[in-house]
Amino acid sequence: MSELLLIDDDTELCDLLSRWLSQEGFQVSACHDAHSARALLAQSSPDAVILDVMLPDGSGLDLLKHLRREHPELPVLMLSARGEPLDRILGLELGADDYLAKPCDPRELTARLRAVLRRSLPPATVSQLQLGDLSYSQARGVVSIGEQEISLTLSESRILEALLQQPGEPVDKQALAQLALGRKLTLYDRSLDMHVSNLRKKLGPHDDGRPRIVALRSRGYYYSL
Repeated sequence: MSELLLIDDDTELCDLLSRWLSQEGFQVSACHDAHSARALLAQSSPDAVILDVMLPDGSGLDLLKHLRREHPELPVLMLSARGEPLDRILGLELGADDYLAKPCDPRELTARLRAVLRRSLPPATVSQLQLGDLSYSQARGVVSIGEQEISLTLSESRILEALLQQPGEPVDKQALAQLALGRKLTLYDRSLDMHVSNLRKKLGPHDDGRPRIVALRSRGYYYSL
């Protein structure tokens, strides 16, 4: 049974989602502010976090920064009552694995959670992908460039893994979204682009200045040789 941590100051919504998710086979704990969430996360390790943007003692985006520093591989799905594009972009830039606007359909939330959790499962076999100065551990979700180790979020790991499987060959955006996000992209959905942008910043360019990940208009992305 997957353990979820729901962080939202709306107690009625927490009760509603907790009941729904419990019926769907999840074990749910709830916190209503950032302070109690940090304390709980210091003592336990949930399988995924559902995090609201607006919290009474600070921004959920600030808490997301903390999660990415302390728990880089922990899947995080963000919620926002405002549902504004800027909130979504900021959340994805800071490393959220997915994003939903409130009010959301509990069935869609469940489907998104299951997709995130499927992607968080360890690979069937431990293996290492090596390409030039870059080495990627599928088991640890960590990439090394020379002597530098770089922690990746779940979505970033899946994107890099897919690109390294066929270096120099473009991977279609919809196919990459299915692999990395567990769903197809909708119209005006820039989730995949934001994850790729974050990954490119972390990896930096090749020694000769060429970008490691190249975008091809209307075709997708590829890892450059």
